[in-house]
Amino acid sequence: MTPALDLLKNARAEHRVLSYEHDPKSASYGLEAAEKLGLDPQQVFKTLLACSEKGELLVAVVPVVGTLDLKALAHAAGVKKCEMADPAAAQRATGYLVGGISPLGQKKRLRTFIDASAQQFDSIHVSAGRRGLEVELAAAVLAEHTKGVFASIGRG
Repeated sequence: MTPALDLLKNARAEHRVLSYEHDPKSASYGLEAAEKLGLDPQQVFKTLLACSEKGELLVAVVPVVGTLDLKALAHAAGVKKCEMADPAAAQRATGYLVGGISPLGQKKRLRTFIDASAQQFDSIHVSAGRRGLEVELAAAVLAEHTKGVFASIGRG
């Protein structure tokens, strides 16, 4: 179990856990998950951490087939500028390793922004807190348990 799965279990939130054998040589954790689990890549979301000009860490959940629009994230967060967070800082703040960072059950509660495209699906997939482990849940359930805000923060 991971903190993300513990959170969902304790909250009795509807979810489904999926696992696969992670290949350490894989270039993209999210695309690897989609491929190995036979999932629509549009419904698989990656968890990224960005840092505002004030040093605030922000969580961004975007489709694995696209990229994070840092200007859109800054706008959604009400800050001037964002850049990608240092991986070591992301790991310290979340308690997860890069490639297995879940938006759920993080060590520190960080403001979370979920790409609005997630709302078009009955369910989406995010990391369950370990490489090779995904959790399927409704976007609304993810937003509820992360206090996440939906915003158009992904690019194509």
